[in-house]
Amino acid sequence: MNLESREEVALVVSQIETEVNALRVMNAESLRRLRRRFSTLLARVNPRVVVGIGFRLVEFPGFAFRFLAYEIILTHKAALNSLRPKDVLRLGRELDSWGAVDTFACYISGPVWRQNQLSDELIHRWARSKNRWQRRAAVVSTVALNNKARGGNGDAKRTLAVCKLVIADRDDMVVKALSWALRELSKREPELVGRFLSRHELSLAPRVLREVRNKLSTGRKSGKTPS
Repeated sequence: MNLESREEVALVVSQIETEVNALRVMNAESLRRLRRRFSTLLARVNPRVVVGIGFRLVEFPGFAFRFLAYEIILTHKAALNSLRPKDVLRLGRELDSWGAVDTFACYISGPVWRQNQLSDELIHRWARSKNRWQRRAAVVSTVALNNKARGGNGDAKRTLAVCKLVIADRDDMVVKALSWALRELSKREPELVGRFLSRHELSLAPRVLREVRNKLSTGRKSGKTPS
């Protein structure tokens, strides 16, 4: 990145920092409204400049800056398409909460993996990691493969390959992610997911079996139908 581009990144990041700190109410709605303004501003900007802005934003403390970094890149198609594995790893450094992990996995690693810019091997390495947040990121990344609203067209093979790697994992963050991944896939492949549950019934966490079976039978995680 040349000097002019670095100066552009610094200027935009400074503007974002100022506006985030000036928010009276900080929630998803106010952050997304702010993000839309900057997405409009950055629409015709070089994609690597947009990625550079993301790099800088994730260095700030607090979820708000990560949220903005990931959404700004996600909604700038050329920036998302330009991401390389090392960029994804940099954007995902120091993840330490389920909110940050899920935003990263749904907005960055999942879509990039879906577009074959990340290898299955890398996602599988995360699934085997000693770091609980990397394991959760691997599993939640499958959501982008299957969720229609997020651009997924369905990919049972890659989804179940990751799910198999964490079947015996009992970390609560990973168990919840596994339930989510299988429930998402079940919207497209209910019979396949049902067979997966039966085949691995003795190894899967009770929560996963309960929630996914509820989803298969009632369409809801809780199993309760609206009154």
